[in-house]
Amino acid sequence: MDVLVIGAGMMGRAIAFDLARHSDFTRILLVDSNKTTLETARAFLQNAPVDYKNLDVTNRQQINKAIGNVDVAISAVPYFFNVTLATAAIQASTHFIDLGGNNEVVAAERALAADARRHHVTVIPDCGLAPGLVSVITRDIVETLDTVKSVKLRVGGLPVHPKPPLNYQLVFSPDGLINEYVEDAMILDHGKVRKKPSMTELETLRFPAPFGAMEAFLTSGGCSTLPYTYQHKIHYLDYKTIRYPGHCAKIKAILDLGFADQQPLPVGTAMIRPRDILTALLKYHLPSEGEDVVLLKVTGAGTKDGSPVCLEYRLIDYCDTRNGVSAMMRTTGYPVSITSQFIASGLIPTPGVFCPEEIIPYAPMVTELKKRGVILKRVIRQGG
Repeated sequence: MDVLVIGAGMMGRAIAFDLARHSDFTRILLVDSNKTTLETARAFLQNAPVDYKNLDVTNRQQINKAIGNVDVAISAVPYFFNVTLATAAIQASTHFIDLGGNNEVVAAERALAADARRHHVTVIPDCGLAPGLVSVITRDIVETLDTVKSVKLRVGGLPVHPKPPLNYQLVFSPDGLINEYVEDAMILDHGKVRKKPSMTELETLRFPAPFGAMEAFLTSGGCSTLPYTYQHKIHYLDYKTIRYPGHCAKIKAILDLGFADQQPLPVGTAMIRPRDILTALLKYHLPSEGEDVVLLKVTGAGTKDGSPVCLEYRLIDYCDTRNGVSAMMRTTGYPVSITSQFIASGLIPTPGVFCPEEIIPYAPMVTELKKRGVILKRVIRQGG
């Protein structure tokens, strides 16, 4: 079987890196519209058995041909391409997965379910970290407990050596980061899916040294379809982003001043979107390289056999300095690669459009991540 990875940025490289090391695909093709990005990816992957091609994702003829020549296609490009790519994959009878990133796009992909079944292909959006891995963890909570009182998802990608003023480094697109901060967060509250403002409900979490006390606050996107999938099985569910203390207050002040607004304002003789300025400033001032870490804490509370039980999942994953793979690349790209291998091996045989919590098995995912040194710990505590 052949696999296509669309997009040679950080996540696309991580996916190709893992496919080259662990998959049984006959051919791995990595494509990108930017020749420099493609050459950088080639240098990163060194002598890995990967083919490279300069391809414009907006060129329908090019992308349709590329997708039609493989068995599985993986999107590692911005979310707004995913509906078009998923549609092309279905028409070509090619399995398709992506990193998600936008609830409306995922809903549009889910509307393609009947077509996917007719063409006998599997489409899975949201296959990264959050949504993605946290979705699979949530599935395990629901399948383990008899009743689920609450699920609290907490995830953050952070620099190991934080620097002021924001103690943050860009581990993915600044546009995606801004979206998480400005769009409403979705929560599930006793059968009702509600919206709450992001950057609110600040709480403190504790992690082992050197991290200690960290902060977490509501952000958009991390729950994705979970509130709808488990609307009648989980009483309360929310998602919060983990940051070093003080980050939320600083970012909120910037947003309150309108720096994320998309309505152009007169600046001198030009009309400029404040959000474009903020994006440019984040790219210019925040580091995008350096050792990073991903912190994850998920707790599920409920009952088992009539007794209160608490499930806790923890992950602290550092960058792979030897191979130059960041922690965010590992924890986002590797689950995507593993999911494509599940499809290829027949472990996920059902055609249609599914989100991770509906179709990706927890235990095999954890086992595969462990082979790659990504260790997800699960603890069961009686008494809640």
